[in-house]
Amino acid sequence: MGISKLVRPLLRWSLAAAAFAFAGPLAAQISFSVTLPKSAASEPVTGRLIVVTTRRAEEGSPVRAEPREMIGMNGPPAFGMDVENLRPGATVTLDATSDGFPFGLDSLPAGDYRVQAVLIPYKKAKRADGHTVWVPMSDQRVIAPLFPGNPYSRPADVRLDPSANAPVALALTETIGPIAREADTPWIRRVRIKSKLLSDFWGMPMYIGAEVLLPKDFDKHPDARYPAIYTYGHFGGSFNFDTDPAGDSEAARRAAADANVKTGYQFYQAWNGDDFPRMAAITLETPGPYFVESYALNSANNGPWGDAITKELMPYLEKRFRLVDQPYGRIVEGASTGGWEALALQLHYPDLFGGAWVFNPDPIDFTRYQLTDIYKEDNMFTLKINDWITKEKPFRRSREGQPLVDLRTLAALEAMLGSKGRSGYQLGIWQATHGPVGPEGYPVMLFDYRTGVINKDVARYMREKGFDLSAYTRDNWATLGPKLRGKLNFFAGEMDDFYLNLAVYRFEDMIAGVAGSDYPIRFEYGRPKKGHNWHHTDWAGVVREVAAHVRKNAPEGAAVDQWNY
Repeated sequence: MGISKLVRPLLRWSLAAAAFAFAGPLAAQISFSVTLPKSAASEPVTGRLIVVTTRRAEEGSPVRAEPREMIGMNGPPAFGMDVENLRPGATVTLDATSDGFPFGLDSLPAGDYRVQAVLIPYKKAKRADGHTVWVPMSDQRVIAPLFPGNPYSRPADVRLDPSANAPVALALTETIGPIAREADTPWIRRVRIKSKLLSDFWGMPMYIGAEVLLPKDFDKHPDARYPAIYTYGHFGGSFNFDTDPAGDSEAARRAAADANVKTGYQFYQAWNGDDFPRMAAITLETPGPYFVESYALNSANNGPWGDAITKELMPYLEKRFRLVDQPYGRIVEGASTGGWEALALQLHYPDLFGGAWVFNPDPIDFTRYQLTDIYKEDNMFTLKINDWITKEKPFRRSREGQPLVDLRTLAALEAMLGSKGRSGYQLGIWQATHGPVGPEGYPVMLFDYRTGVINKDVARYMREKGFDLSAYTRDNWATLGPKLRGKLNFFAGEMDDFYLNLAVYRFEDMIAGVAGSDYPIRFEYGRPKKGHNWHHTDWAGVVREVAAHVRKNAPEGAAVDQWNY
């Protein structure tokens, strides 16, 4: 049946209008207009804009006032986008095209919310490798949304509804204040030095620091030299030192008992005891552009952190605090991130350190990159059971084995926090440390944050450059084997929250394969239901073990009596 010439153009117009409406440009959606006041910045800002949404509490209910402080794996919905050259006084709109956690902004249900915006300014770095990159930079050990100097908005109680036409207006009128550095005490001294190696690499001043717990009566024995435990961790080392008896509360004791350790005051009592070994315990502070920890090795994306630690900071500390400057007197220790760092330093600088105590380390064998064999499998997020069943891989579990956060959700969090590997969070720093530099100067991701597909070229690079510590040890066993005898001590809970015990099992199997069952190495596993923070003894016990190890391996003529063993 024919259509008249008059009707045809009208029909075409109607169909086009319907298609335009269906495509969505005019569809209502939740959005935010965020203004950077002229008072908030003196020049255009390139960085990451984040808007956080929390449920508004009922009248009279306790509520955390700052949604921005709740960002994290178990945090509320948040949405992020890059901004480039945002001028003071300008406004930018954050809408459903932004990166969302745990879902996109178009999936946020209507309701009453408390919302807040925060802007993470990036710094322009002209690196020595020829790349110019924009990165979040702070010398404080906090995640990027909490950096001092970040502009943010006051929390606003609003009704969010996709049917509303106008965006929610927020203004970055506030600024996160400075974080006061702790003062020295008779027991603890803090140092911070400018690293020439790192500054040259990044094209801007870069600093590296340490917190030094001194042995008892350090100042009374000016001729004594002391062994040192270099301890690593996310926000400080494993040791917890507190001279205040109030820190020895029943609640503190219960919390410490979960990891089989003691309270900070109990540790102080041991450290101050007449029969306790006299050593220094040193926590290194190495925040960089991609995380609160540098991961301790030289890296194409991070820079020469391994050399900065071993060639700049350690000699400085040894001179200033009268430390033994020989391998037998340098011990590395750490848990989680720190466990990986401790092992990495011992393996990559085997002639510099005399032993490593490694607790629940980040993946040390990439055939167990948590639950994924990155060399054989194609996807980080899913496990294909058969042609009909595919399961999501968890990132975190409870001590009873219940999955809590899957890897896809964590990747969504990190994609929201920052693009191009700049999340300042766990997956981002792993890939910034282990992976190659991309054409724009940013880390090449091991896997796609939306699909989970693994980049096999990156996986090969990570192995070839020695970041798969198990493969590195196997490949270099002829050299490393004689140097590592009796130096490696591993500890992991068999229900590690992040499945990190699996890579330790693989490392143990690798050692048995290359060295035999009688090779002097130590593996201890916490059971039953011991999780990520499990230790085989309290930290005073670790120090006693280290002291005995140092004394056993001290060369003839070493002044071991001054260490009061």
